[in-house]
Amino acid sequence: MTDAELAAHLAQMAGRILVAVRDSELFDGKSLGKAGDQTANEFLIHALRHQRPDDGLLSEESKDTPERLNKSRVWIIDPVDGTREFGEMRSDWAVHVALAVDGIASVGAVALPGLAGGIVLRSDEIQSFPTHEGRPRLVVSRTRPASEALSVAERLGGDLLPMGSAGAKAMAVVQGDAEIYLHSGGQFEWDSCAPVAVASAYGLHCSRIDGSPLIYNQKETYVPDLLICRKEWAEAVFGALDN
Repeated sequence: MTDAELAAHLAQMAGRILVAVRDSELFDGKSLGKAGDQTANEFLIHALRHQRPDDGLLSEESKDTPERLNKSRVWIIDPVDGTREFGEMRSDWAVHVALAVDGIASVGAVALPGLAGGIVLRSDEIQSFPTHEGRPRLVVSRTRPASEALSVAERLGGDLLPMGSAGAKAMAVVQGDAEIYLHSGGQFEWDSCAPVAVASAYGLHCSRIDGSPLIYNQKETYVPDLLICRKEWAEAVFGALDN
């Protein structure tokens, strides 16, 4: 099984586990989110350690250790991206499984199990999605939209699409449901590594909001900001940020 096949398979299986946890009716609210995080994380951690024992590993739900910093290949996972949305029984949450090679988000899969039938978008299988003409659509946090994103939307005459998890937002751009995802409120490596791997494979622009590259497997896992957008909008976004 290739790395990309493994990432996609793990994301899909973790998604199925999470749907089963959700549908068990044994948890609700925060307890559902916690149960989902822990259950999916246990599966992903054990599977990766079994399938790729020599690689490094970074997960939102596991204690970080310095061993990964000496590895060229590091799996970066978020068992439930959008725990709040998962706990609220919404559809805009995701599972992230990515492989960073020498700091680059090289392989990734993002599962959207909350959507009808479940969807997995992956870096090794590029699908065709419709493109949008007209005003750009910007996906933003449904609870804390970034001020920079609001400013860019106003300057570009864009429309705002509030949405939950980072993975759901990034995949909305991949699928042609939005053109721009700009986030400046701070995230962590597991929030963006898999989405960036997938978006990059689809030919989208991915960077920090100052245009510098996104580098993963850093000692400090905090990522202050990112921009994922269709390439034809990148220059306009940077111009709006500079004004």
